[in-house]
Amino acid sequence: MAPAVLRTVEEVKAWAAGLAREGRRLALVPTMGYLHEGHLSLIREGRRRADVVAVSIFVNPTQFGPREDLSRYPRDFEGDLTKCGEAGADVVFAPTPEVMYPPGYQTYVEVTEVSQGLCGERRPGHFRGVATIVTQLLALFRPAVALFGEKDYQQLQVIKAFNRDLHLGVDIVGMPTVREPDGLAMSSRNAYLSSEERQRALALSRGMRAALTLLQGGTRDAVALTGAVRHELAAAGLREDYVALVDAERLTPLDVITPGRAARLLVAAFSGNTRLIDNMALGG
Repeated sequence: MAPAVLRTVEEVKAWAAGLAREGRRLALVPTMGYLHEGHLSLIREGRRRADVVAVSIFVNPTQFGPREDLSRYPRDFEGDLTKCGEAGADVVFAPTPEVMYPPGYQTYVEVTEVSQGLCGERRPGHFRGVATIVTQLLALFRPAVALFGEKDYQQLQVIKAFNRDLHLGVDIVGMPTVREPDGLAMSSRNAYLSSEERQRALALSRGMRAALTLLQGGTRDAVALTGAVRHELAAAGLREDYVALVDAERLTPLDVITPGRAARLLVAAFSGNTRLIDNMALGG
């Protein structure tokens, strides 16, 4: 059955109030649409954790820079609606930018620490846009749980930070990255890749696996571990944006992996003109 479609703030408020009166537990899956198996895994997990699942589909303009791909970001609303229904979503919220940012809008949410460096440095203002729109969605829906993919790992830490600091009380769940059979992390932006660029993009996951192999062999030095990733990126002709080994929660750089301390290897690189990100847990 196709999910109901909500378009306005008033419709969401009325729908969510009905759930609250009935005492039904709600899971929210915020997305920008053009859904793939990674998104659908979040919907299915939401169905497992709650009585009702809502999905938002909104290409958020405030998280795109002036030279980024807002106008050409892939969209397929009818296809997304079908996928949402098949995965178990009850409702899809699909507002226009004017609904979320009406005339006179002036309030933004900014996380000052985990948003720094990495994608925060390369995409100024990006995480302010993410934090603002997700805060709006959490305030509108008042879900018990909200689910996000770990592929956007820094984004996940930003969301966890403002949820904690603003006492929103939502259970923020990060779900494992879903990959193609050859290891490429699923992403809506993979649609931009030519067949050659897609093949070269496999260097991201291949490089991280090389770093993991080094760690399993006893190498804990960040220079050596990140160097294994850089070697694969260079060999494939990818342009590195960053390769970093960081503390898994605070995202501060690490010089060495310490037993018992969770670390994360984060990678961003360009295959052709398409910027791709990926990450892997190391240590902990």
